[in-house]
Amino acid sequence: MKLSKVVAASAAVLALTATATACGSDNKDDSGSSGGGKIKVGIKYDQPGLGLKQPDGSFSGFDVDVATYVAKELGYKPSQIDFVETKSADRENALARGDVKFIAATYSITDERKQKVDFAGPYLLAHQDLLVKADSKIAKGTDLNGKKLCSVTGSTSAQNVQKTIAPKANLRQYSGYSECIAGLQSGAVDAVTTDDSILAGFAAQDKYKGQFKLVGLKLSNENYGVGIKKGDSALEKKINAALTKMVSDGSWDAAVKKNFGPANYKNEQAPKIGAIVK
Repeated sequence: MKLSKVVAASAAVLALTATATACGSDNKDDSGSSGGGKIKVGIKYDQPGLGLKQPDGSFSGFDVDVATYVAKELGYKPSQIDFVETKSADRENALARGDVKFIAATYSITDERKQKVDFAGPYLLAHQDLLVKADSKIAKGTDLNGKKLCSVTGSTSAQNVQKTIAPKANLRQYSGYSECIAGLQSGAVDAVTTDDSILAGFAAQDKYKGQFKLVGLKLSNENYGVGIKKGDSALEKKINAALTKMVSDGSWDAAVKKNFGPANYKNEQAPKIGAIVK
């Protein structure tokens, strides 16, 4: 009788151990080494050429390519990546809550943001610029005086141009850049302003190819970094190593050409890790 109780107890312990092990394997979220885990990565869903969710549920863009490469170097296959939409206003909170492991979403490195999150990179140096029609005579900022300039509601880009370069520009603010681009195509506005990488991404879409051009004003420096949770120095080191490898093996140049090439985007060379251009 006593032997039966011992055997039964041993069987129960083994069953509990097996159950705990199985549950543990489902919770893995920060290492792809076992081949079955997932990683959540923050991107934009609405920026062609950078981060765009396609109608079929797939994703495309330079930020997506950077994120996929980094995830691969961390041990994840593309099928193990869950792309999560992270809007600009929620990026810091998404990292703090642990909603995503890292963010690649036109995330400019600034002193203010560095108080809340850490950054790997930068991996792209962008500039505020103007997008105009291919036959436009607008060649410098002052040419915007008397012209209709578009940006999104709440953006400081167009306001900065109006205040510092072309005080007589007529500012039009729409809810999204896609509306600004449509307005540029129809003639409702004469120019659109934001980061040149974002403008190039829109201009590179099949439906707009050959219709627009970037003026090339370089009105600001936007150092795009990979956002990570504050204090995660180990992950920062790994991502920096991945970005360095992406540049050295030619994958970075290939991604730039694929996503921005049709817009004749004159991109800066890949920035060095930690080299912030003010």
